[in-house]
Amino acid sequence: MAYLYNDEGYAIIGAAQKVYNTLGSGFVEAIYQDALEVEFKRRNIPYEREKELYIYYDGIRLDKTFKPDFICYKKIIVEIKAVMELDNMNRSQVYNYLKASQMKVGYLFNFGSYPELEFERKNFMKNFNLPE
Repeated sequence: MAYLYNDEGYAIIGAAQKVYNTLGSGFVEAIYQDALEVEFKRRNIPYEREKELYIYYDGIRLDKTFKPDFICYKKIIVEIKAVMELDNMNRSQVYNYLKASQMKVGYLFNFGSYPELEFERKNFMKNFNLPE
């Protein structure tokens, strides 16, 4: 089954897998951000790290901004965690980033999981609900 931005997604997942296989779990999030940035450069994956994005409320730009860990290919949000397991708060963050940015695809990576990298692909839909 083909997904939106399938090839780009495989490239991002491959980079994250390389970081996890090299470092394993147990470091803080910032270490994985730095390592993933190195891997994105090595693989020529275009990215912006912690790009400041604005939030609009009813057509009015708010003063507060948000900064996803990475925006890859100018269209995919990548958010990194280093926790025991992902929870709905983590998922909510990605959904909110997608909604606010109007991007359609996001990846949530958890480098804190063991024995393997945990990740989820999220798609923006107008009316989405988090699982209970």
